[in-house]
Amino acid sequence: MSMATKNDYLLVVEDVPDILVLLVETLKFKGYRVMTATNGEEALEVIQKGLPKLIITDILMPKMDGFNLVHRLRLNPATRNIPVIFLSATYVAPEDKEFALTIGVTRYIEKPVNLDEFFPLIEELLSVGKYEAKPLNELDFYEGYKKRLETKLRHKNTQITRDQHLFETLDDSQKMAIKASMQTAIREKEEIQKLLDHIREQIESLTKDK
Repeated sequence: MSMATKNDYLLVVEDVPDILVLLVETLKFKGYRVMTATNGEEALEVIQKGLPKLIITDILMPKMDGFNLVHRLRLNPATRNIPVIFLSATYVAPEDKEFALTIGVTRYIEKPVNLDEFFPLIEELLSVGKYEAKPLNELDFYEGYKKRLETKLRHKNTQITRDQHLFETLDDSQKMAIKASMQTAIREKEEIQKLLDHIREQIESLTKDK
């Protein structure tokens, strides 16, 4: 474990309580000091009090998601070179991963997390320390971000339509599981739509200023 002082810590950013608890307890068991946040805004507040050695963050979160969090970190010289691991079950397409690396994410892991790969990766990143990262300009970031959100929204709409058709064919004993899946997909769709509306406003504002 490569934590130089007692004040060094890992920051875990995750909005799903069960996943957050699992990650935190597992990391603490391995001897790491861990701080937590449930979205990007909370993460920035934690970081203002002291820089983490490593950030482990989900992508799809309320208020400020992982993409926006990393962009904010890379714009700030004080936080630009903190290594960041993305964890995601939603953004798993090759284009999602490519965009993540473009904006300055250090490593990308799909959920569910394989702990046998996760811990060696943490050790590797901590042993290297700071990473050289260059921020994207605002317009390039938001244009790329918009494309990822539009694609994800299409996928969510397709998933919801498919689940609705399937729901109608099932008997009552089978409907509970698919209903839970539909509710999760609808909630994620609404969050993506909110983000997309915000991003379009940002792009409009930036292009007007030119």
